Amino acid sequence: MRHRHAASVLNGLSLARIVLGVPIIALILLGPTVRYCYAAAAAVFTVAAATDFLDGYLARRWHSTSDLGVFLDTTADKMLVSGALIALVAVGRASSWAVAVIVWRELAVLGLKAAAATNGTVIYPSFWGKLKFNVQFVAIILALFRYHHRIGPMYLDQWALAVAAVVTVLSAWSYFTRLPALLKGTSQ
Repeated sequence: MRHRHAASVLNGLSLARIVLGVPIIALILLGPTVRYCYAAAAAVFTVAAATDFLDGYLARRWHSTSDLGVFLDTTADKMLVSGALIALVAVGRASSWAVAVIVWRELAVLGLKAAAATNGTVIYPSFWGKLKFNVQFVAIILALFRYHHRIGPMYLDQWALAVAAVVTVLSAWSYFTRLPALLKGTSQ
């Protein structure tokens, strides 16, 4: 496939993820008062997350990556997850401390990537970053389909969000331990 067409498809998938964030947030906010909105939010969120997996699969298959594509992909992921989590806090389905940790990390790493880009360095997603996204996805889906029996002091989704916060911190650690080299443009 020609590089230009591949880039258009891949960037379109990232833009779709950004656009799908809006109805997800709206559906979550309507969840407490409108029946099936949480289920609809989960469905749209799953479709949006699937575009991330499809984007990565196609990029590898077509051997097509670009600096813009890497930036759009990671930005779309951060917007999708942060928007859903903030909406879940607003309706009482997510812990504000865990969401604050996750959103802080997302913004800090995005800033790090922007700073590294000024030196011509593109920071590609790491294993920890991919694991983080998957754990966050599970936590958000569980929060949308809350199982109303506690496991000890918390619901299953709250445990999952706590794990997501820990994995998120660990993924940030993997970026920030490489900070000096990344800002000098000597390591990716």
